[in-house]
Amino acid sequence: MLRLALVIYILAGATLAGIFMIAALTAGYDTLNPILVAVAAGAIVAIPISWIVARRLNSDS
Repeated sequence: MLRLALVIYILAGATLAGIFMIAALTAGYDTLNPILVAVAAGAIVAIPISWIVARRLNSDS
């Protein structure tokens, strides 16, 4: 299940980091620090999401 979670994290981490970055830019933060914080937050939020998705996919098999 760990491999599945890592594969899902590769996709979900990049997607959520991009979404959080777009949200920060839309909110008017145009300096580097808030954007990096938003990208890091998106990558961190993707960890439990990928684990939950992998667990649900694994239980359906």
